[in-house]
Amino acid sequence: MTYTINRLIADTNIDDVDARARDALADLGFGVLTEIDVKATMKKKLDKDMPSYRILGACNPQMAYEAIGLEPRVGAMLPCNVILREVEGGIEVSAIDPVASMQAIDNSELKDVAGQVRDMLAKAVENI
Repeated sequence: MTYTINRLIADTNIDDVDARARDALADLGFGVLTEIDVKATMKKKLDKDMPSYRILGACNPQMAYEAIGLEPRVGAMLPCNVILREVEGGIEVSAIDPVASMQAIDNSELKDVAGQVRDMLAKAVENI
């Protein structure tokens, strides 16, 4: 089982894809709670250069509320990360597959919620 939902967006830049990703996520009820500029962090902390790489921590409050109600410790696995990374030919978008990330939790109702979130994230990635 793959653990991410992926899409390559050709001939663009990370700032354009970042804006498009935020819009696509918002259209499906997700907000971006956290943002990590990995490229800048690696330069600052290690003085290492790397291609552009951002992690957006996306959360749909309704779905998070349902998941936490079913499994209170599931917050350790939230928010749903979406990465934007510069690759040859464009920007790759990869969103976590919540079904894959919840495999260790034996709760069928939570897996149903994870499936709904996966479908929403797949739609968001498709709409970028």
